[in-house]
Amino acid sequence: MAVLVIGGPTAVGKSSLALEVATKLGAPIVSADAMTIYRGLDVGTAKPSAEELQQVPHYCVNIREYNQPYTVGDFVEDVHAVIAQSEHVIIAGGTPYYLNALFRPLAPLPESVPSVRSELEQIENPHQQLEKIDPISASRLHPNDKVRVIRALEVFHLTGRPLSEVQKDPPKRPPLDATVLWMERDNLRPRIGLRIEQMLANGYLEECQRILDAGWDLSAKPLQSFSYKFWLSHLQGELSFEEAKERTEIGTWHLARKQRTWSRNIGWVSKCPNQVYIEAMDWVESVS
Repeated sequence: MAVLVIGGPTAVGKSSLALEVATKLGAPIVSADAMTIYRGLDVGTAKPSAEELQQVPHYCVNIREYNQPYTVGDFVEDVHAVIAQSEHVIIAGGTPYYLNALFRPLAPLPESVPSVRSELEQIENPHQQLEKIDPISASRLHPNDKVRVIRALEVFHLTGRPLSEVQKDPPKRPPLDATVLWMERDNLRPRIGLRIEQMLANGYLEECQRILDAGWDLSAKPLQSFSYKFWLSHLQGELSFEEAKERTEIGTWHLARKQRTWSRNIGWVSKCPNQVYIEAMDWVESVS
């Protein structure tokens, strides 16, 4: 078994290289992107095309409805399930808390209980409640991050211990044994702008309009992300087209900077696309 992680900031070009490597080996791709898990959110998440998804097996893509929970623990279990049944695995993405859970494993958390979660979701101000029982976790979570706030409350209700305390327990699994290639580009900011232009040409606004027409809950976590929030506001007459586009680009750029900072903190060396390509092909040869 051999695992290759192709990581990097958003819009750097990870997916195309992952697809080429996976195709050469007949290996599956696991998406380490927190947004591609949702069905129906395709253009705004820069999800692989239908043709690409058929080219090699993809995991952690289209596995949840937009309003269904998916935890970091779920992701880790899904990754290890794929590894257990595959000779080679390609992990592609740049969501820091997903990758962090693989290489800096978390303590095991209790399984979600729908009845408990449903009751907690009725709390008028869950973040305020979390501040009372777990101020450390509350300080780390934004009040609008309702899914993770509710999860922290749920852990307390199921274990009787604050999430911040439970997280100090020994991890369930050791750090992932994998080759890591972290891709970077000097021209990433203009590249982000060009990608948004391409996404608009591919039906970005039409996808957002379908969300509105379907009556989706706009307070759901993925729809509050920069990928959708501003375009939905534009379609509702709250922002101009240019304002929505600018805010989406700024949000994407802030994410890319966050990803860069995280990769440096974990000690991964950034490499240009050409060097990453060469090393990825060398890895293919070494495991073939």
